[in-house]
Amino acid sequence: MTEFTELNLVGPLLRAIEKQGFDAPTAIQSAAIPELLEGGDLMGVAETGGGKTAAFVLPLLQRLQHDRVRPKSGKPTAIILAPTRELASQIGLCIRVFTRGMKLFHTVVYGGSPYGPQLQQLSRGVDVLVATPGRLMDHMKRGTVQLDMVQTLILDEADRMLDMGFIDDVNLIVDKLPEEHQTVMFSATMSPAIKKLSQKLLKEPKYVEAKRRTAVASTIDHSVHMVRQPDKKDLLMHLLAKGDKERVLVFVRTKATADILAKEIESEVEDIKTAAIHGDLHQRARERTLRSFKNGKFSVLVATDVAARGIDVNGITHVINYDLPMEPENYIHRVGRTGRAGATGIAISICEPRERNLLRNVEQIIKQKVRVDDDHPFPAPASVQEKKKHRPGRSGRPSRKPGEKKTSAEVKPFRKHPKKTVSKNKGKPGFKSGKSENKNANTNSKYSNAKRQKFKRAG
Repeated sequence: MTEFTELNLVGPLLRAIEKQGFDAPTAIQSAAIPELLEGGDLMGVAETGGGKTAAFVLPLLQRLQHDRVRPKSGKPTAIILAPTRELASQIGLCIRVFTRGMKLFHTVVYGGSPYGPQLQQLSRGVDVLVATPGRLMDHMKRGTVQLDMVQTLILDEADRMLDMGFIDDVNLIVDKLPEEHQTVMFSATMSPAIKKLSQKLLKEPKYVEAKRRTAVASTIDHSVHMVRQPDKKDLLMHLLAKGDKERVLVFVRTKATADILAKEIESEVEDIKTAAIHGDLHQRARERTLRSFKNGKFSVLVATDVAARGIDVNGITHVINYDLPMEPENYIHRVGRTGRAGATGIAISICEPRERNLLRNVEQIIKQKVRVDDDHPFPAPASVQEKKKHRPGRSGRPSRKPGEKKTSAEVKPFRKHPKKTVSKNKGKPGFKSGKSENKNANTNSKYSNAKRQKFKRAG
């Protein structure tokens, strides 16, 4: 299919799609929308940035509009579960865009935001409730949300929910749903755990998967810069100082690194404004930061993995992995912030020699070799980059095969150790061992030398 008009969508949705400038559906949208309009269960797999959100939002809105019954207070008709606050907000924005001109109501609830506005929206009644599992469970315990009228349950980023430990909450939520309901799961990967979960939650589902060559979009150019640890920050500043980067996302491992690095970038690189986003920021501060990034108030955003799936900003030209992720799956979601919806993107990783195992894990999961780019002022020496395949023993002897005996040249002649003599005066009062005196002298000498060296460095 090459046109949205061929997907049997209603006029208001087609007008909203046209207004957003979408010309043709993506592969996952073409495969999933017709199946979801039929009302059956579905398991969808597609690369990050492949248009999964619209793939389940558009048919859901059409079915709700066609068979709409005004929702009761605290009893939504459809529930969409998302693993993070940022992703829930992104889904809510997508629904708001596509429901213009349609009489459908929705709200988004997640942790870290006040209950008052959420309770007000829920009491009025909503057709679609977008929620994180934890906050939805809170509302269920309070009695402000009841699931006995739910017709459709959608799990977005199901693989991430498993990673974040939400599986128990999801099972409790599913147990409260009516027996007859539609369940939809979308995921960026199809791991054995995801397959097992789909078999448990879905009834005779349709499986759709967008064709792809790798786990990430083919429009992304991947490269790695090998660098020694002391030159790591200087290399990042060098990369950002180039004028070809319009909007950059820099990923780090820790919150502290995000805050420090954001300040250092702004102070060391001319004409660049920077901000940091991580889990310690309040939700309003995170939303304000993302809004400013979208509006172009600053061009570099330093983020931890908490933001990897929640950032939906058009025009991100570069993703820089200042720290390679400990879990290779996070690489997919990091670089998925660029090269979205057919656009081209660039993913650059800065790798210390000791992190080569992390790089190999990334190459295995994306099923392609990452190009090494040494065209920068701080390349790691080849001797540091190459890992030694064989380290000879301390004696320098040749290695032998299992079961092979030593040669006569390798066998040392037997020597008797000289008999140790013990002084008769040792242990008596007034006796001082010359050995212990020398030991203390050596220790004091070493301490003095280290202390002098330390002061020398400080000076």
